[in-house]
Amino acid sequence: MKKALNIIKNTFVWLVVILAVSMMIFTVISVTTFNRNDRSLFGYKMYIVNSDSMAATDFNAGSLILVKEVDPSTLKEGDIITFLSQNTSSFGETVTHKIRKLTTDAEGNKGFITYGTTTDTDDETIVTYPYILGKYEKNIPGLGTFFNFLKTTPGYFLCIFTPFMLIILYEGIKFFNLFRRYKQEQMAEMQAEKERIEQEKQENAKMLEELRALKAQLENKQPDPEKIIPEKLPSEEDEQDTTEDMSEEAETADKK
Repeated sequence: MKKALNIIKNTFVWLVVILAVSMMIFTVISVTTFNRNDRSLFGYKMYIVNSDSMAATDFNAGSLILVKEVDPSTLKEGDIITFLSQNTSSFGETVTHKIRKLTTDAEGNKGFITYGTTTDTDDETIVTYPYILGKYEKNIPGLGTFFNFLKTTPGYFLCIFTPFMLIILYEGIKFFNLFRRYKQEQMAEMQAEKERIEQEKQENAKMLEELRALKAQLENKQPDPEKIIPEKLPSEEDEQDTTEDMSEEAETADKK
């Protein structure tokens, strides 16, 4: 059970890590690539749609569209193109509209009359070749809204900052638990060492007590020098009596 919980926990952590890293990468890509006329990836440019001028037929606001770089001379009626608007109300903005027909401007430059399918109203100015950025290929609904959200402060905190903080918090808790476990093991080792020393002290004290008892026992078995009675040395009178006895015995032997 514990092993299964650890697997689930590690899987969740890795998912959060992947999510946080992915969000950061997506944010960098969106800032450096999306809506950039000078950037392309494998021949495609990516734009986030900000209006519903084409919502009636093709894509809504918030969609991410892929635009392929093409030769403007290959475009035809019905194609959807992305271009730099020369209209008074949206001058310099990136617009994606449908070609109504091919035409030329007042100076004879080839171009197109474009319109948004929602209003079915022609754009104010003719789109000539130099302002064309590419031909619309496909769209991913809602992805543009998500990337726009990532670039906001709430999106940054929710999708990038919060996952990384969760990872840091998790690693901090994990480090704290490891440190606490280390301290507990260290305290256990110190307690075991203290108990070992205490046990050795008790054994040494017991051994010392036994030695003292043995010493006392040996001292009790030895005789007291003051109580020992010395043997009586022979006096001069005793020696004289002994000499006389020996002389008498010798005379008796001679007579015999």
